Amino acid sequence: MSIAQFIQTQTLLPRLQKKGVLTVYDPDGRYRDVCLELADEHIKVVDASQSSIESREAALSTFKQLGENNPQVKGMVVYIPVKKPMTDEERQHDPFSIYTACGTIFPEGDGDGYMDLCIKAKPDHATEIRKIFDNDPNPGFAVIDAVGSGKKWPNLRALLNKESARDILLVLLSPDGGEMAKLKRQKSWLSEASDLVMVCLGLKLKTDIKSWAAIADELWRFLLFSEFAFDFPGDLPQGLSDVPCAPKEAKSLVFDLCDGLRNDLRTQTTYIDRAETIEKALDLPLLCSDIKDLGDRDTFPFEERTFLKQGIDSIIKNNRDKTRLIIERHSKTVWVGKGESQAQWGLVSSALQLVTSCDDLLRALGRHSANMGAIIDFYLTGLREADRLQREFEQSVSDYIDNTDIMAGVIDHARLRYRGLVDKVQTIFIRHLEKEGWPPGAMLHNMDVFDKLIAPKLMVSGHRVAYLLIDALRYELGVELEKQLSENGQVDLKAACAAFPTITPVGMASLLPGAGTALSLKKGDKGIIPMFEDVEIPNVSKRMEVFKKRFGQRFNEMKLADFINSKKTIPESVELLVLRSVDIDNHMESNPETTIGLIHDTLKRIRVAIHKLEKMGFQDVVIATDHGFFLNTYSEAGDVCSKPQGDWLNVHDRCMMGKGSEDFYNFLIPAEKLGIRGDYSSIAGPKSMAPYRDGLIYFHGGASLQEAIVPVLTLSLNGENKNDADNEPQSVVISYKNGAKKISVRFPVIDIMVAGDLFSAGSDLEILVEAHDKKGNVVGEAKAGGVVNPTTGTVFIKRGEQIRLTLKMQMNFEGKFTVKALNPVTMAAYNSINLETDYMV
Repeated sequence: MSIAQFIQTQTLLPRLQKKGVLTVYDPDGRYRDVCLELADEHIKVVDASQSSIESREAALSTFKQLGENNPQVKGMVVYIPVKKPMTDEERQHDPFSIYTACGTIFPEGDGDGYMDLCIKAKPDHATEIRKIFDNDPNPGFAVIDAVGSGKKWPNLRALLNKESARDILLVLLSPDGGEMAKLKRQKSWLSEASDLVMVCLGLKLKTDIKSWAAIADELWRFLLFSEFAFDFPGDLPQGLSDVPCAPKEAKSLVFDLCDGLRNDLRTQTTYIDRAETIEKALDLPLLCSDIKDLGDRDTFPFEERTFLKQGIDSIIKNNRDKTRLIIERHSKTVWVGKGESQAQWGLVSSALQLVTSCDDLLRALGRHSANMGAIIDFYLTGLREADRLQREFEQSVSDYIDNTDIMAGVIDHARLRYRGLVDKVQTIFIRHLEKEGWPPGAMLHNMDVFDKLIAPKLMVSGHRVAYLLIDALRYELGVELEKQLSENGQVDLKAACAAFPTITPVGMASLLPGAGTALSLKKGDKGIIPMFEDVEIPNVSKRMEVFKKRFGQRFNEMKLADFINSKKTIPESVELLVLRSVDIDNHMESNPETTIGLIHDTLKRIRVAIHKLEKMGFQDVVIATDHGFFLNTYSEAGDVCSKPQGDWLNVHDRCMMGKGSEDFYNFLIPAEKLGIRGDYSSIAGPKSMAPYRDGLIYFHGGASLQEAIVPVLTLSLNGENKNDADNEPQSVVISYKNGAKKISVRFPVIDIMVAGDLFSAGSDLEILVEAHDKKGNVVGEAKAGGVVNPTTGTVFIKRGEQIRLTLKMQMNFEGKFTVKALNPVTMAAYNSINLETDYMV
């Protein structure tokens, strides 16, 4: 196809057919014959180069026929041999501007430049065409038509079944198994490859052309260095000045090829290996060690490290816009396919979200501090989001293992900003707590949860209710759990007030039936003893006896984990089933720095349990908790609160019960004003978020919004069991490094794909990815962040889509394991692959 035919058929005619009127401005007279040749029995061409008056009359007459739907006139082209008017004033003086308003125009935009059209017509010869235009900005059609005349590289085209030079080059760079076999089997293509890379990239091969491997080595080095050089601002370092590089005319093709290799999951691993080898061979990190601005592209891994450091510096310097731009450009590059890099970018991104949220909330705080109701409402609608982001940030910190010195500054900065917000909120909360007491009259109290939300349901014979008592489920986790459970049925989230002091024995006792009138606190030899009427209930078994005494055979209880793992059915006579979990509190009390990521295990078990309850015929589920918690990750040496003077019992390092005096650091409130009945006259506690003991990262027991505002979720089950794997079979494909069977790093990157196409019916599929040893123990999980939800540990994937996620292996595990893609509700496996560790020590 000639260039004239291409312009006619691929550019002018489509626009004419779409609008019916096309106005062509051509000050160089280049396209006059092209336009005149468009004329036929239905298309009228008005040539304004002959007579302005006659052409205006002809245009008006033809336009009138178009408006009257004359079957003889289906389109009109107005050819004007002048420059296109650019301003309103110029358009007012243009007698043909009416037709541009009613139809379409040429040229329109950068893509309509003459050179751009020539490259579109002959994309395989873009480099050669750019050279022609460098020598002559207005080459004739005949010159362009002569470029690439005849089909070149016939052996390569036939052998690889590719038509374009771009596609042939991509195969030469990274052939698949079948393509590699063809290249090895035949040698007739070798001389053509030399010509191909010379014409398209300006590369004169120095290699003795006898095999694909030799050509590929030189082509990869030339291509990647060319992209690096094109993207490099200013002059290259002296040590790189003699490295072969493509001419500037090949820049677009070089960028296109490199983007294609990086973005295609089939070639990413090859790209990473090649780039790392070339970077080392050219000694790029050393030669560029003093250069801060390397451009915008992440050709080599050391560049991605540079951008990471820039992002960290920008956060610390409060340049959030620059940080955001760096993250958008570089946090999803091919180098994030290396698990360690993904962990670092995930931490930077999480820090940015936390800092941004804290700053926004701090600005709005003054409008929500008038009274207790106002600050609680603000917590429920905004401040709890900062708690979520802080938890996810700390999870990213705990996931991060190596080179902590790189991230230390941004970690401290984000923690300081969160603590700054929390301290200001805490001051407001304590001020209102001292004045108004607890709980606020308009809010649900934990002591009333059973009587208001469960007891009425049990009045209906045969109605089955599950009561889940989850230790330390703070409010922001309840919000996340609500999102997860919405697919099981109608779910409602309420905010409730935890009982003071916010410790487990008191909090769990407050969730018993009749606690609103029966619960009190007694002084014991070793501390507080919760009393239910006249009976001591200091532990789980005593609390369960309260249920048993009231409901008899209608009641049963067990641990949440035992219920999930048990194959026994619950007798139909059981209408109240209490399921207990203390995993969050136990994990966080023992080692919060490394176990924060285990929170999602409890939420996962809740989802699995509800699915099982639904199958057993339970109609309602109520989920409640004893208290929240605070993550005290930003604390300095000596950041503790001094205890007040008096006769006090120290309760869980955040509360004092007894009698004494108030001081500058501690509040003192009558016990009855905080809803506490029993042997204690007053309650005292730190006004700040500091505990009474140094070194505490995780704590509860005191007075703060994080400790005292808790979620209560009620779920009405619909019995449909939409998440059964048997009801919706899926074709989930798992792979690792194009079939590799061993991992050499503790953060391997796994590919997940769901068969089908993007237009297949059905919602996105939620998948839980875990690594299990031969005994079924979890030895690796999807690392939170990016595509992986930090709270659920799951990913959502569309049919026909392929994603990558990082698997975080346990530090102490080595050996064979199985990576499974699981239904997060039923825990049925969609698919799995077997791998083995091969860590390099």
